[in-house]
Amino acid sequence: MATQSIRVNMTPSHPGDFIRTEILGELRLSVTAAAEILGVRRATLSTLLNGNAALSPEMALRLEKAFGVSMDMLLKMQAWHDAASMRARANEVAVERYQPA
Repeated sequence: MATQSIRVNMTPSHPGDFIRTEILGELRLSVTAAAEILGVRRATLSTLLNGNAALSPEMALRLEKAFGVSMDMLLKMQAWHDAASMRARANEVAVERYQPA
């Protein structure tokens, strides 16, 4: 089993940052207008945009349908952000490496 992984020395931003700047900002949409377009509550979208909630697959699909941005790309951004966040807290997880007999 491979134990080596690719290390990228940068902290990925939350996908909410990308959505806020690259989608809503470029289209000059307010959070309220975007929430209406997406069919979600303003508070739900705001929580995502502020990085206080993870991007769900359903929200990623709504963004893809409304604005043409790839659902897969958005979900990969979320996974990268989650992995980096967890890696930063790795010392909080007390698990020893398994050594077969």
